[in-house]
Amino acid sequence: MNIVLCGMMGVGKTSVGIQIAKLTGRRWFDTDVVISDRHGKISDIFEYYGEAHFRALETDVVRELIKLDGLVISTGGGLVLQPENSEMLKQNGVIVFLRAGFETLISRVRADESRPLLKDTGRTAETLGQLLSVRTPIYEHVADRIVDTDGKTVEEVAREILALCGEEK
Repeated sequence: MNIVLCGMMGVGKTSVGIQIAKLTGRRWFDTDVVISDRHGKISDIFEYYGEAHFRALETDVVRELIKLDGLVISTGGGLVLQPENSEMLKQNGVIVFLRAGFETLISRVRADESRPLLKDTGRTAETLGQLLSVRTPIYEHVADRIVDTDGKTVEEVAREILALCGEEK
């Protein structure tokens, strides 16, 4: 069974995924890292090929990862919004929605120019707020577990996830 982390950009999916892997010895994969290793910078993929192409690459990565067992998978912020992806991930995994408030998220993503959906908008807070309001109900719907991350360390969040998955460390 895989542990799959989903949630908004800046919530800590990568950091928490790495921490879970350290605590458990599981292999960790970040879908965005897999894509950028194979195809180049995500911002370039968005710019030159469009978001639809990037989403197709995400689905290809999910198809590969679900064939493996015992992984920690950190997903890109939009990956589970595609029903096909969330359905595939549930076949061999528990999906954990890492939830954070707007203030926490904006403090983490405001200065990050690499985020394609925020890049060059000049309206980071407004765009992030819109994404949060649209995506949160979907994350809640696809998640098997929800963990609030505000005010918690990466290790506290990782240990809470492991406890919820019956793997206390």
